Amino acid sequence: MFSFARLSLIRQFMLMSLAILIIGMLVIGFVTGAQIEHSVINQLSAVTALYVDSFISPQLQELEHSEALTDERIRELRMMLSETPLGSKIVSLKIWSPEGRVLYSLNPDLIGQTFEISEDLRSALDGQVTSNISQLEETENVFERLYWNQLIETYAPIWSAGSGEIIAVSEFYQLPNELLAEIQNAQLYSWSVVGGATVAMYLLMNGFMKKASDTIRKQRQELSGQLETVHSLLEENKGLHDRVSKAAVRATSLNEKFLRRISADLHDGPIQDLSLALLRIEPLGQTCLACGKAVSQGRTVGEDLATIRISLESCLREIRVISAGLRLPDLEGYTLKEVVNRLVVDFQRKTQKEPILSLKNLPKQVSNPVRIALYRVMQEALSNSYRHAGAADIFITMSQENQILHLSISDNGAGFDMSSITGQNHLGIAGMRERVELLGGTFEARSQLRRGTQIEVTLPLNNVVAE
Repeated sequence: MFSFARLSLIRQFMLMSLAILIIGMLVIGFVTGAQIEHSVINQLSAVTALYVDSFISPQLQELEHSEALTDERIRELRMMLSETPLGSKIVSLKIWSPEGRVLYSLNPDLIGQTFEISEDLRSALDGQVTSNISQLEETENVFERLYWNQLIETYAPIWSAGSGEIIAVSEFYQLPNELLAEIQNAQLYSWSVVGGATVAMYLLMNGFMKKASDTIRKQRQELSGQLETVHSLLEENKGLHDRVSKAAVRATSLNEKFLRRISADLHDGPIQDLSLALLRIEPLGQTCLACGKAVSQGRTVGEDLATIRISLESCLREIRVISAGLRLPDLEGYTLKEVVNRLVVDFQRKTQKEPILSLKNLPKQVSNPVRIALYRVMQEALSNSYRHAGAADIFITMSQENQILHLSISDNGAGFDMSSITGQNHLGIAGMRERVELLGGTFEARSQLRRGTQIEVTLPLNNVVAE
């Protein structure tokens, strides 16, 4: 079954333009044909009217003073139609009075009858010559219908030679054969011109459309190739993004494992050695003190050993603090809310300060890299607020919207000058930023002197690849 919608654009255009041009050609052809017919009839009737008027008008001047033609004048008109060249031009003649009464006709029964004034007769009484092809259907055309099917009917005014007024109207009939042949030839010529112009326009339009279609097809092929290239690049980028995400997750996990290993190594190595040294130095110092032997600069061996012991104890405490800070609590299996609460409780236990929490719409499950990153960021931010800012109040806000996790940590502490941030004196901020951006998030720190500090973090939950 034919379906217009399934055709190509060029074929749709060709069919639609052909239909439009054919309709336009028919409209123009019929209008032009009708105009030609009207023009030819009017031209012929105007010429014939002048010719007829030259014969008839002198015979009808008595109507200026009379309402009817004499019998002698009627006989002269009949002889004029039969014996003069006028008879070769017209086949029937009527003379009308201004009141619509027939003053003369080849049908004697019509003479003296009055009819309703037609539009053509009224136009002639107004001084105009009108013509048309009549089918002889009017009542006054009984005589003409006996001999002809159609005639050219012309109404022409008859003017008074003295006063210049219209004293009567002549209605004469001509055979249409010669005129119709002339009209047909003119119409055929006009149809051939219109048809030729239509065909030429159609061919030109289709030529332009084909050229445009070829250009569009070529551009579409080029665009299709470019789209395939872009699609291939997007696939490659997606694969690279997945690899980077996985690498970031692995890096986060490996960092924590390295930190745990360093913490364990510090605990099992230097801490144990320092502890053993302290155990050994204590009795050695007491022995040297009992001996009372002196060393240079007036100090005893016991005093030097006491100084060494104090230094070793301080070193041991520092290493233990560092080791404890490196080791992350086991967060596996904890919800995000539980991780935050655990961190806050630990912070409160160490500092006797309780942050103000606001947790809304948190996800029940997040990947371990997200838990680790959030824990480290909050741990660093809380530590900075307590140790450096001297903040009285610390606020933690965390919420989720459209698979995006929002974290805000702010305080009312001393703050700092943001222009002074460098890689050396703010390693904590650089570390927080790196952790967040590794997981595809955003990190922003804002601070002013004596106006506190604010940390803003966003993390996409659906872009983080699970371990």
